[in-house]
Amino acid sequence: MGTLLGMADTGFTPMERRMVRLADQGLGEEEIARRFRKSPGFVQRVLALARVPRHGDGPSSSLLRPVERRVLKWRENGASPSEIAPLFRRQPRSIEQIERLARYKQSAG
Repeated sequence: MGTLLGMADTGFTPMERRMVRLADQGLGEEEIARRFRKSPGFVQRVLALARVPRHGDGPSSSLLRPVERRVLKWRENGASPSEIAPLFRRQPRSIEQIERLARYKQSAG
């Protein structure tokens, strides 16, 4: 099955961690299901989902939110905040604030 113990250290519920630990120790799905009073199918799904990388795992590919990236793109292409605002259903001041925050994040990150 391959070891899942490294993945079980963060972001898993206590039940998921215990199921993964027992599976890594060589217990079968039937025995794990019996110990937790769950169906073998449930245990199978938990162990399968434990292998799937979670969204929060690892470093973020971008520090900026999608709206911040899009506002910066529009601004770099020469659009004014008052032209961009209706596209995002916001006020021009809100667009200016989003732009300032995005530029701050870029300089700090």
